[in-house]
Amino acid sequence: MQVSKLSDQPLSQVKVVIAGGFGAGKTTLIGTTSEIEPISTDEQLTTAAIGTDKIDGVEGKTTTTVAFDFGRISLDSQNLALYLFGTPGQERYQFMWNDIVEGALGAVVLADTRRLEDCFDSINYFLRRDLPFIVAVNLFEGADRYPLDWVRAALRLEPETPVVGCDARDSRSARLVLITLVKHAHVIAVRARHSPPSASRRQHV
Repeated sequence: MQVSKLSDQPLSQVKVVIAGGFGAGKTTLIGTTSEIEPISTDEQLTTAAIGTDKIDGVEGKTTTTVAFDFGRISLDSQNLALYLFGTPGQERYQFMWNDIVEGALGAVVLADTRRLEDCFDSINYFLRRDLPFIVAVNLFEGADRYPLDWVRAALRLEPETPVVGCDARDSRSARLVLITLVKHAHVIAVRARHSPPSASRRQHV
């Protein structure tokens, strides 16, 4: 019997969520990696957002995602086609998250060290959903650099949660982030199949 090569087999299609705070680089990461023309729902920031959207540290940002971003990338080495869904970063749009996250393999939480506290809402949400996630520290120009172990401690992450550095503008760097998430989600799935039910992951305060 002839054995098909991995490249000859149809790609499995999975959903991946890209989350994080306002201005963390979600739209950029999807646009950088997507093989198709990405769908973006960015709109211009207006004076109506003053006092509602916190822009400290990202004063140069002029647009915001008001629904979700969408892109697609094939990972031939993993035999996967990832459908990327970027969540809006502001708290006022979180009512849409349940629909966006439904059926997802896992999530990337993009972190901006200038506004690291913005990650907590995303992290707590994925912990409550028991959805595998990793944290990718987007290395913005001019932002302070911190050791990844410091970021892990500041976000009070479990030791097994991967924390990686990335440049969302660089396709190779962003692609490695997605591969890290896929591998992490696979490890968790295998562990769940071979372990008895356990208590839910602890939640942040």
